[in-house]
Amino acid sequence: MKINWGTGIVIAFALFMSFILYFVFEVQSNSKYDNELVVEEYYKHDSHFQEEMARIQNAHDLQQRPSITYKDDQGLKIVFPNTFESEKIKGNVLLYRPSNKKFDFNTPISLENSSLIIPGNKLVKGRWDVNMEWEYSGKKYLTKEVIYVK
Repeated sequence: MKINWGTGIVIAFALFMSFILYFVFEVQSNSKYDNELVVEEYYKHDSHFQEEMARIQNAHDLQQRPSITYKDDQGLKIVFPNTFESEKIKGNVLLYRPSNKKFDFNTPISLENSSLIIPGNKLVKGRWDVNMEWEYSGKKYLTKEVIYVK
């Protein structure tokens, strides 16, 4: 049986389409390929963008800023300068894992000696985005850092 060039093109095109469709269905149906959103309600999140930028600017304008560091033996340590009264600081720390939202968690800010320690055993290896939303004397601040846990 001899196949002419037109039939060959149609067969090649059909094979290519079935190859592509197979991978589309495989990625959509397999739970190994998780295609979740970074932020659940991103339209709602983006509508508050200007407020977020103002809080980031407030934190940037401080003479002494809180420091966020990670050490293997201590975990994540957030230290506020001594110029702040620990009792007046309210807020929370969101640890956000870009690769898997199952590891995300929120911790309220409760300071001991002007610092907050999050144990290293709560953090999986890899990249973490630390978003610290806090308020001091009625003014709102937002501090963002990226840390890498080894």
